[in-house]
Amino acid sequence: MNRVWITGGTVIDGSGAPGRPADVLIEDDRIARIAAPGGPVPDGAEVVDAAGMVVAPGFIDVMSHSVSTLLADGLSVGKVTQGVSTEIMGEGWTPAPAVPGQPHGFPVHGLPGGDEAWVGRSRGWTRFGDWLAAQEAVGAAVNFGSFIGGATVREYARGYAEGESTPAQLAEMRRVVREAMEDGAFGLATALIYPPGSYAGTDELVALCQEVAAFGGIYITHMRSEGEAILDGLEEALEITARSGARLHVYHLKAAGRPAWPKMPQVIDRVNAERAAGRDIHADLYLYTAGGTGLSSVTPPWASEGNRLVERLRDPVERARIRAAILDPDGTWEPLGTLAGPEGIMPVGLKHPDHRAYRGLSLAQIAAQRGQDWIDAALDLLEAEEQRVGSLYHLMSEDNIELQLRQPWVMLGSDAAGSDPTLLTEDELGGHPRSYGNFTRLLAVYVRERGVLSLEEAVHRMTGLPAAHFRLEGRGLLAEGHHADVVIFDPVNVRDHATYAHAEQLSGGVRDLWVNGVRVLAGGTHTRALLGRRLYGPGAVGRPAPTAPATDAAPVG
Repeated sequence: MNRVWITGGTVIDGSGAPGRPADVLIEDDRIARIAAPGGPVPDGAEVVDAAGMVVAPGFIDVMSHSVSTLLADGLSVGKVTQGVSTEIMGEGWTPAPAVPGQPHGFPVHGLPGGDEAWVGRSRGWTRFGDWLAAQEAVGAAVNFGSFIGGATVREYARGYAEGESTPAQLAEMRRVVREAMEDGAFGLATALIYPPGSYAGTDELVALCQEVAAFGGIYITHMRSEGEAILDGLEEALEITARSGARLHVYHLKAAGRPAWPKMPQVIDRVNAERAAGRDIHADLYLYTAGGTGLSSVTPPWASEGNRLVERLRDPVERARIRAAILDPDGTWEPLGTLAGPEGIMPVGLKHPDHRAYRGLSLAQIAAQRGQDWIDAALDLLEAEEQRVGSLYHLMSEDNIELQLRQPWVMLGSDAAGSDPTLLTEDELGGHPRSYGNFTRLLAVYVRERGVLSLEEAVHRMTGLPAAHFRLEGRGLLAEGHHADVVIFDPVNVRDHATYAHAEQLSGGVRDLWVNGVRVLAGGTHTRALLGRRLYGPGAVGRPAPTAPATDAAPVG
């Protein structure tokens, strides 16, 4: 039996209760005892001195994009070094089920069998669960699970086509969602500003969420608007869940663009009113005023219909039509270029050799260097790059972030992957600091420096709250019999180091992390252990039976 005795620390158990001095005994994959400090060391236990440190449950990232990085090596270095022990994926797109008749590979390097073999294998993922089973075969340092992506569901039945789905197509989508819920999906995840997910209407989403509700699942959504129409976006999400019976979660709660900033208090009031009436509604956020998405988001969704954006940009007539739509948005889509302005957009995902000189520059600065209007510069970059070009959009208000964070139903999601910065190529450098600092930033900036939350409440938002909301059995709390996902961090020195200019900097102050009783981080160094577990939504059929916790604590001494 593997035994670890963590002694001398302050236990903050994830419930929101005050921290207290206590010693923690881990036996194999469970927390066997939480005892008054100073007792004898259990027989055969490894002693870990946590004096001056906080001992807490491992953190839960409810909005992860670690699909490719976890499949690559399972390590999730950027998350583990923040104390994250669990990642939940799925916003908009998932790699399974593969779309019939389409190559569905994606860039993952260093996998068993070689890159080409893995890309070919991904085409055979006929069910949602096939992907997660493949991840189990690779292994992971963190626990992992996912929603099924709404865009993937729609693409499965009708590709990138706009318009209303036929009854047969809708039936096919419902089947895909139902099978995903049986395979352990937590629910349906939409991103309603991005094609082809944006082509789905409210009635279609209600029908799909009826399948989700039958399994006790969640409708989790990047709403159709986070800008000036944010209240309309919220009303649609409320309608979808009210009509379907699914629970509601709002991805990365924010008011994007200065005109929308005053609307955040109204959004919060509306949610609080619905919660007071008994609705199960939660949200997550990341702690940065810049969002991150593709440069293609400056274009209207119809420009990507049929997945033909680059083709349209090369057609002078279509390009002129796209340019006119960007110049004068008609109110039917979220014009991120207008909301952020060219000074507030930084393309960080440029890969073309001719564009390397633009790294670190705003779109306004790039346009000036090229002697172009910002719209023409953006369209030229998209055409030449032939990809969406990851970009930062400075859109949010710091005052709103603090207001949102004070709401007891708001938790943390990184909206990012857990990369290892030492393995990034020159073309892969440049990203969003939330990948490496979202969770430690909460502890450093919003607890220690600004006092927006107490330390206990901050830990609760990253542990007990998401575990209860996602129904993660035996996780999110330091309690006897629970899974031993345990983090030790220095409350005085824990700190995010990633910045917009230098995003690939790991956090500091998180010293140790155990996932299912296995030490994944030791003295701030990743141990490369890969014993994280696949997590299942509440309606999963045929899921492995959880290991029963010990009924009697082992004797101490």
